Formats: sequence, structure tokens, C-alpha cells
Amino acid sequence: MPDVPGPTRAGTSRSTSATIQPNILRYLVLVLDERGVDLRPALEQVGLDEVVMRSADLRVSYRQGSAVIRRALELSGEEHLGMSVGAAQHLTAWGLLGFAVMASDTLADAIETGVRYQNLTGAMVVWSCGPEDGAFVLRAQLPDPALDPAVGMFLVEEALTSVITVGRLAVGPSLAPPRLVELALPKPVGANPYPGFFGCPVRFERPVSQVILDERWARTPMPGRDPVTLASSLELLEALMASRRDQQELLEVLEVSVAQRLPDVPTFAEQAHRLALSERTLRRRLHECGTTYQALVEGVRRERVEQLLRRPELTARDIARRAGFSDERALRRAVRRWHGSSPQELRRAMSAG
Repeated sequence: MPDVPGPTRAGTSRSTSATIQPNILRYLVLVLDERGVDLRPALEQVGLDEVVMRSADLRVSYRQGSAVIRRALELSGEEHLGMSVGAAQHLTAWGLLGFAVMASDTLADAIETGVRYQNLTGAMVVWSCGPEDGAFVLRAQLPDPALDPAVGMFLVEEALTSVITVGRLAVGPSLAPPRLVELALPKPVGANPYPGFFGCPVRFERPVSQVILDERWARTPMPGRDPVTLASSLELLEALMASRRDQQELLEVLEVSVAQRLPDVPTFAEQAHRLALSERTLRRRLHECGTTYQALVEGVRRERVEQLLRRPELTARDIARRAGFSDERALRRAVRRWHGSSPQELRRAMSAG
């Protein structure tokens, strides 16, 4: 689970229990506001109210992000909502990384910098890039192939649309369209907005979603290139990545500890003692991660319940006991809060999927 930057050509594995910055959700709220759709109740349902969403330190889980995206798709009824959210973004959404991208020497350098520090941008896909057969290829893969197909489509659309949007903003009119875009998505049945947006041929049902650039265009100089700004930005980004790895390692240790002890849940004091930390220090470090011990325990329980519901031989009583709930009623309340349905309804939906 720790987010470790590796070679940009390699796909970086990413756990769906890792935490991310909520950039996509913030833009999703803005886009739906323009359409007269209020997404805030869906955010509150997963513990994200307006005050929390304004926090610079906030991190959300993939479970939270996927639940909000799923609800947004239901409320908007917009088939290509991911494209709308991606097209609404700006380099400022990437914070310090946006400065590093603008200060890079060439477009390829900017892309490689973005991929290296992708875990600081709130990306919900796994990016990789590199030269290939006279072209420069930027790939986006889902962190979990078992994601809800509608959520997966949203994430692929948002990812590729946002990177093209930001590229156009950073480079300006001199940026040529990609040579080709390939999507690991089915071909649209109705209107096809992809070629009009990307400005190039688009192929569907491909093994991986990727943008293919002519290599000569990948070497286009960035208008804002500045070696001094780039060096200072990269130094700060490395420090942020080191801090991020420490945070992710802490969350991983705690999640594993809770998962191993279920149905019993270690107390906060026990966890602090195990880590040789004071309770105050552990509480502060979790706050820096944008979470609490209660939220972490709830996330582990939720994952356990979803796993157990896939086993038809287990009764609701069995699941409640194994996930550490006091009784079936407590289990029902939790599932209703997470999914807006009963355990039985969720089990049927999982079986149908």
C-alpha cells in the first residue's frame, strides 16, 4: 500500500484502500452544481461535509470516492460525466505539481514528472508513460479491474480528459492533438463525444486506455520552462512524497492490525502502545493523514462485510458476528449508511454483478 514513486514506464500498483486527495470530488461537486444537482448529501453519507472538504489535509479512500461518483452518475443521468469533470480542471488542481509541470523543459518531461508524483494529485487511476515505437505513450489503468463498470468508465474518462485539458492549458495553441487515443471502454451506442474532444481517431475495447503522441510533439518545449523553479518544486515534491509514504505505512499497519483482530477491535490505546506512541501523537498523525481511528476501523469493517456478503452460506447473523457488530440490527444500519440498501439487497446486487 505505500505509495512509492518508481520508473515512469512501470505501472505503479495501487491499493483501493489507500487514501487520496479529493480533487476529483471537489470538481465533481462544482460540475453538478452547474447542473442544479446537489451532491453534498452523498458526500455527507460517507463522512465528508463541506467543512471537511475544504481542508487542505483531507484524504479520502477509494471506497468513499467510488460511492460518491456512483451517486453522482445516478443523480445526473449524464453518461459521459467523467469527461465533463476532466474538462473542468486546471493546473491549480495539482497544487505544487502544477508548477513543476509548467516549469518542465518539454512536454514529455512534464508528463514524466506528473506520472512520478501522481499520488500527490488525487489521481484515482494508475498512470505510466514512456517512448514506444517512435511515439510517446501515456497510459491510465484502473486500480482494481473489479470496480463498478460505471465508476470505472467515469475514472478513465476523467483521467484522459483532464490530462489533455491541462496539457492544452500549459502548452497553449501549439499543442498538437494526439496521434491516437485507445480506450478500454465499449464503443458508445449513441452520440460519440470522444473524437471531437481529443481531435484524433479513437479506438474502443482496447486492452488499456492510453494517449499516443507523436514523439516530436512530445519534445515540444514548455512555454513556462524554468530550471530554477523546476528544481525547487521537485525538492519540495520529494519531501511531500516521503511524508506521504510515512502516512500510508501508518495506515497500512493499523488496517492490517484491525483486520487480523476482527471480530474484536483493538482499542486506540492498544494501537498506540503497539506503535510505541502516545495516544496524543497517534491521534495527531492520523489527523495529518486526514482520517481518524474510528473511520479507519469502519473502512476495514466495511471491506470485511462486502467480502462476507459474497459467501451465500453465511447468514446476516454470521456476518455481523465476524465483522465485529453487536447484532444484525447494527449490521443493517451500517450497510444502509454505506450503500443505501439492506445487506440482503446488497448481496443480491453483488450476485447479479
